[in-house]
Amino acid sequence: MRKRNKLLAMLLCTVMTAVLAGCSSSSETPGGSGDNNADKTKTEDSFDKGSGAAASGVKGVIDGLDVPSLEGRTIGVAVLGTDHEFDLKAYQGQIDRIEELGGKAVAVDGERNDQKHISDIENMITQKPDAIIKQLGDADVYEPVMKKISDAGIPLFTVDLVSQYSICNSTSDNYLVGEELARNMYEDLGGKGRIAVFNGFYGVRVCGIRYDMMKYVAKDYPNIEFIEPELQDVITGAAEDARKKTLNLLTKEKEIDAIWLAWDTPCVGVAQACKEAGRDDIKIYAVDGSSTVLELVADPESAMYGDMAQNPYQIGQAAVDECARYLAGEEVPSTVYSAPVYVNKVNWENAVKELGIEIGKE
Repeated sequence: MRKRNKLLAMLLCTVMTAVLAGCSSSSETPGGSGDNNADKTKTEDSFDKGSGAAASGVKGVIDGLDVPSLEGRTIGVAVLGTDHEFDLKAYQGQIDRIEELGGKAVAVDGERNDQKHISDIENMITQKPDAIIKQLGDADVYEPVMKKISDAGIPLFTVDLVSQYSICNSTSDNYLVGEELARNMYEDLGGKGRIAVFNGFYGVRVCGIRYDMMKYVAKDYPNIEFIEPELQDVITGAAEDARKKTLNLLTKEKEIDAIWLAWDTPCVGVAQACKEAGRDDIKIYAVDGSSTVLELVADPESAMYGDMAQNPYQIGQAAVDECARYLAGEEVPSTVYSAPVYVNKVNWENAVKELGIEIGKE
C-alpha cells in the first residue's frame, strides 16, 4: 500500500513539471506575451515617468529637469501690453516655449487698456483652452477675471502677478531685487543723502515689493532722507513724462543725490532731464535691465548708475514649463524664480555677459 502511494505521488510530480514547462515555453514564444511586454516598456520610455504625457526632450530653464510635451494642447497667453521691453520679451518667451513643446498658443494683447484686456480674457475663457497664462497687471483689477478663469475649470498660471487663483507664478525674486538695489544705492551714497522716488505703480505687486524693500533696508541707514512728495510715473509716454517731472523736481530741490524707480522705462527721461539740468552728480537706480537703459549705465556721461536686470524671456519660458508639468499631472511649486543680475557703471561689461545679452556702444 505504501509502495502504491509513493508511485502515485511521483506520477503527480511528473505531470505538474510538464505543465509548468509548457507554460514557460509558451510565454517565451516569439510574438507572444514576452514581446508585448518589451514593446510596452519601449513605449513607456517615450513618456515622462508618472505623467502620462509624451516627453518633449526639452529641459526646464530653471531646474534643468525634463519638461513634458504640450502636443495637442492649446495655451492662452494674456498680456496687458507689449510696449515695454520686459513685457514683450516675457510674452515672446511664452509663445516660443509653447511652440517648442509642441503646443498651440492663442494670445491677446490688452494694449494697456484694462477693460479691453478683461474683455479679451473673458472671450478667451469661452474658447476653453487647456490653460491660461496671465502676465502682469494690478492684482485688484484682475482678480475678478482670474476668478472667472478658475471657476471655468481652466488652470491659471501667471507671470509677475500674484493671485490666489494662480497655480504657479513665474517671476524674479523681487524681495531680493528690492533689497539688493537699495543696499547698493545707499552704499554708493556713503550711507547718507536725499533720494527722490517715483512710485506710480505700488498696486502692481512686484513694484510694491521693490518699494517696500527699499524703505525697509533704509532703516539701517538713518542718514538717508526721502524727498516728499513722491513722484508718480505713468505707462503711456513714460520717458517724456518722467523727463518733465524730473526737470520740475530739479528746479524745486537743489539737494538731490539719487532718484529711485521700480522699473526702468522712465529712466530714459530721468537721465535726459539730469543731463539738461547739468546734474551729472545725481545717480539713478531702477529695475528691469532693458537694453536702452543698460546702454545708459555703460555710458560714463549718463546719470543712470544702477539697474537690477531681470531675465524676462526666461521668466516667460519658466511659466510654460510649469504649465506643461501641471497638465501632465506633475506637482508644481506655487512660485518659480529667475535670478536677477545687478548692473552698474563698474561691472556692466561682465554683467551683460552673464545675462547673455549685447548692448550697443560707441
